[in-house]
Amino acid sequence: MKHRRIPHRRAVLAGAGALALAATATVTLANANAAPAPITPKPVRLTSAAATALASQLKSGTAGAYYDAQAKKLVVNVIDETAAKAVRAKGAEARLVKHSLAQLDAARQTLKSRATIPGTAWGVDPVSNKVVVTADRTVKGAKLDRLTKVAQSLGDKVVLRHSKGEFKPFIAGGDAIWGDSARCSLGFNVVKDGQPYFLTAGHCGNAVKSWSDQQGGSEIATTEESTFPGHDYSLVKYTGNTDHPSEVDLYNGSTQKITQAADATVGEKVQRSGSTTQVHDGTVKALNASVNYQEGTVDGLIQTDVCAEPGDSGGALFDGESAVGLTSGGSGDCTNGGETFFQPVPQALSAYGAQIG
Repeated sequence: MKHRRIPHRRAVLAGAGALALAATATVTLANANAAPAPITPKPVRLTSAAATALASQLKSGTAGAYYDAQAKKLVVNVIDETAAKAVRAKGAEARLVKHSLAQLDAARQTLKSRATIPGTAWGVDPVSNKVVVTADRTVKGAKLDRLTKVAQSLGDKVVLRHSKGEFKPFIAGGDAIWGDSARCSLGFNVVKDGQPYFLTAGHCGNAVKSWSDQQGGSEIATTEESTFPGHDYSLVKYTGNTDHPSEVDLYNGSTQKITQAADATVGEKVQRSGSTTQVHDGTVKALNASVNYQEGTVDGLIQTDVCAEPGDSGGALFDGESAVGLTSGGSGDCTNGGETFFQPVPQALSAYGAQIG
């Protein structure tokens, strides 16, 4: 079984005669002994993967970062010149912004404590330097009034928008990895204590104990650990004699080799593979997002504009050979578009003591 979805005045001198000459000589001498003007390093042109790696080195003292795919540079938000110098020295572009990451995180905490309403989500958008709050179509009346009031109380640190869809986990009854009551998608094959496992979504693991690679087929794996809500990841142990290469199915007769796990960067171009809608691509829009599903809140998610549909849950979000996320849920579909949230893979690996393999 393949890994289902499982890359610058010139000075004018006054006076005449010797006085003018003396003044000129003085200016010339002064210029000859002056230190050269400091040169500001230009941002280095980076691939998406290189920008992600650089972003991980520039988290301290910054207010978020994003990858400018057109200019191929990493833009890092800062609130003072000291931090800006450090950022430029590393080859990234420093951008002075109004709100610190601590201020934006405080806004997120206020939202969590006062507006945790099913059908809402929020995440820090480094491009706008705001927390973007989204209300799906189910948030109406008093709930919407409450959300709006809380958002307005946070001033220009928050922006509220609306989604035509409904936030929900993308689980379904039907293909890929099957259980008695649900169909999901395999995320990434991993190794723990020398044994083969795979990662999928926590809400999938909560629903299914025994998994098959075909509907009604023999067991190939069993859910060993599962967390949802709070987080959305599950560890499943292979029990059958099933191939488990470290690859993602591209649904075109080929696969993408996966060699490592990596954190996401806003602006990064990513791909998602899932058993319902196969392969789709898009862009990372926010990190550390919170989604308030009907079943409960999940924090620390990657927010994207990649589409997904029921049955794609647990599937792989990747960038080249890097495993990035596991499909959690979202709104919309792959006909009209939507937004999807992903559980970061590094966090899941850390929780379970597993490695990509």
